[in-house]
Amino acid sequence: MSMKTLFITDLKNGDKFMDEPFLLRDVISRTTKDGQPFLRLVLSDKTGQVNGVYWDVPAQVQRWVSAGQVALVEGRVSTYRNAPQVVVTDLSAHANPDMRDFLRTSGRSREEMIAELHEEIESLNAPWQELLRHILLDEAFLPRFADAPAARRMHHAYMGGLLAHTLSMVRLAHALAAHYPYVNRDLLVSGVLLHDMGKVFEYGTDAGISVSDDGHLVGHIVRGVIIVEKAAAELDDFPADALQQLVHLIASHHGQMEWGAPVTPKTLEAILLHQIDLLDSRVQGFLDFLSEDAGNDTWSQKPSPMFGSYLQRPPNFAPNEA
Repeated sequence: MSMKTLFITDLKNGDKFMDEPFLLRDVISRTTKDGQPFLRLVLSDKTGQVNGVYWDVPAQVQRWVSAGQVALVEGRVSTYRNAPQVVVTDLSAHANPDMRDFLRTSGRSREEMIAELHEEIESLNAPWQELLRHILLDEAFLPRFADAPAARRMHHAYMGGLLAHTLSMVRLAHALAAHYPYVNRDLLVSGVLLHDMGKVFEYGTDAGISVSDDGHLVGHIVRGVIIVEKAAAELDDFPADALQQLVHLIASHHGQMEWGAPVTPKTLEAILLHQIDLLDSRVQGFLDFLSEDAGNDTWSQKPSPMFGSYLQRPPNFAPNEA
């Protein structure tokens, strides 16, 4: 297995390299004016991405190359339209890459987030604590939950993003449960901790973040409901009314049917969960977009797909801290 020694942030104009692994985030086939095939590429790793171009593409490369693969790249760094570009001279397939080199990870340490998850579960009262332990602290499930992304793009689209998103939402849940009357804190926190756990099965990270067969055929909402109902059945006498309330939170957290929710929120905790999820995904989506947007100008170089407009960077914005 070829080890990665050069990262996107290390690239300088004039650099040459060979057999260096990069994730092909985008692959677009084009034809020159005289009919010769070439590729427009986006090469990426955990530190960022850079555009690339591959002229005179051999037929054998055209047969296998596609977005989402890790390839061994030979090329040199040049400048095109005032931005770095890799002129690729050879591509070959790369078997068994270590995806931690190619996918962004959460800015928080995995161990720190797992410890916080334990603390949140231990803060719950019966019957919630036992159920949450049974599901989230399962020795086979927990490592996957800690490494999973929360999305393919838009927000928390990196390894550990699901747990980072979940814990951020929990902090908001505590604040809102203290602020508003009549909120069942344990139900709300349990719903937050479990609402997206089906994404462990919805996304794969073997070659970039991709949607699995389970994601296409079942989806994370339905998968989450299945997991909760199965876990509750495995416990002794988990209250039926509590289970129904929790299932409603998971089923309705997208808020609207046109956004994929089987039902709309109909309880106080379900309304809060949906709004917390929306708030955290939008704010982190704003920060993630600006972190990945090249340039240091006040405004982003391109419109945000999430917000449909150019975004203004906050004063003293530091991408590594977003």
